[in-house]
Parts: sequence; C-alpha cells; structure tokens
Amino acid sequence: MTTLYRLIVPGLLLAVALAGVFVVVDTLGRNERAAERRALIARSDDLTARALSANSALSCLDAAAGDATETACEAAVFASPQATAAAVAYIGARLDLLADARDRPELASRLAGTRRAIELDRYGVAAHVLSERDGCTAVQCPAFALVSDANMLKSNIKAQTFDQYVSRHAAAWNAPAAAQPAAPAVSQAVPPVALPQTASAQPPAEARPVSSKYDFPSAASIPPVSIMNSEPPLSKEAAAAKAEALVQAAPGDKTPPLPLDPAKTPVPPKRPQAANEPADIAPAR
Repeated sequence: MTTLYRLIVPGLLLAVALAGVFVVVDTLGRNERAAERRALIARSDDLTARALSANSALSCLDAAAGDATETACEAAVFASPQATAAAVAYIGARLDLLADARDRPELASRLAGTRRAIELDRYGVAAHVLSERDGCTAVQCPAFALVSDANMLKSNIKAQTFDQYVSRHAAAWNAPAAAQPAAPAVSQAVPPVALPQTASAQPPAEARPVSSKYDFPSAASIPPVSIMNSEPPLSKEAAAAKAEALVQAAPGDKTPPLPLDPAKTPVPPKRPQAANEPADIAPAR
C-alpha cells in the first residue's frame, strides 16, 4: 500500500498541475482571441468612420452606395490625385481586414458589407490593389478566397478598369487652374460726401450746329498778321466808330456830348475887383 500510495499521489499531483496549465493556457488563448476580435472590430469601425466623415468620397466605394450615384461618385473619387490615393489606401485596408478575419466566423456578419464591397469592386480599385500590391493575376490570387464571388475582381484585373478611370480624369488633374476674377476690395474709408450744388452752377452748354444761312470767311481769305509790324492807322470811319464804342462802353450817362458852337458859347462873368486892386486903365484912343 505504501508503494502504491507513493505512485498514485505524484500522478495525481501531476494531473492537477497539467490541468491547471491547460486551464491557464486556454484562458490566455481566449483572452488573446478576444483581444484580437476587439482589435478587428475597432479597425472595422475606424474604416467606417473614415467613410462617413464629412466631404469624404470613400463611402462611394461601399456596396451601399448603389448604381444611382455612379456618375457623382466617380467624379468625387477621381476628383484629384489625393482623393484617388485615399480610395486606394481605403480599399487596401479593407482587404487586410478581411484577410486578418479569415478565421473569425463570429465576425462574418459584421464584415458582410466590407466583403460585398470588395466583390462589387466599383471602379476596379480592389483589383488594382491586388494586382499592384499582391501581384495577383486574373487566373490566380489568394485573395479570391476572401469573397464569395471573385468574377468581378478577375474581370477588373484583366481589363485594368482602374487605370482606365485614372486616364479619363488625369487630364483634369494636369489642366491649369482657370484664373478667378479678383474680388473687389472692400474699402474701410469713409465715402466722400456729395456737396450740394449752388444756384450759380450751370450745366454745360450743349453744342449745336450753326445754321447754313451764315457764311464765314475761309482761312485763305484772311491776310497774315505779324506781331513784329505796327498796326496801320485807322480810317476816319473806323476812328469814329471806335470813339462811339468807347463812349458807349464808359459808365454813367451814355448821351454823347453836343458839339461846341462858338457863337453860342456863353461868356463867363468877370471876377469882382478886390479893394486894394488897382482899377483897369482904359486904353487910350
């Protein structure tokens, strides 16, 4: 009995130790799988958040976009080289997520939208990633096992659909930007105050044509005038007209003076004689 006891007790202890190790290992494994599962879910949520962010065209690459948005989504995905590169990186991250969750059947329902988007492969982005990054061909590619139907991926790899879209929009990327009209500068200065017009301000005279009844001399009929020569004397008629014009232009009474008549000219009275002044001596006859 003592020998048997000595053999059983160590065996029991060893079995308990092995069971404990198994439990610990199983617990660690379950914790690790749970952590991996949480990490995969976090990656999926992060990609979804990127697609749903404002002004993002990544949602056009998901299966839920539909064919009605084909034209608008194409313009958004290929609007610029940066937008196209973001679409390629987004689909690459979706493919990596499906590859890492291959052995996670519990995540199949959560990743169903991602798998469907890869199967549809709008604009050939997934086929481009598999061809350029993973070296896949239309005949053989390990990533075909990630989806239920790989026919669209094979067709896009063979036709190079993504390159055709890029060629269609690359001309717009390299085109020079159209010159935008300069916006008028907003002046902060106080606008000038319009001064009221006075009564003396007269509008400019309007030019009117001269009637044809007037005859003006030509330039050839006017003799040349030199300022170096003295003016010729005026004739009697011209002198009289000039004098009359001067009289009329003078201020005051405009009545011309009467000509002097010697016979009617009055004689001024004599100056009275002073007391001490000698009398005039009559001349001798």
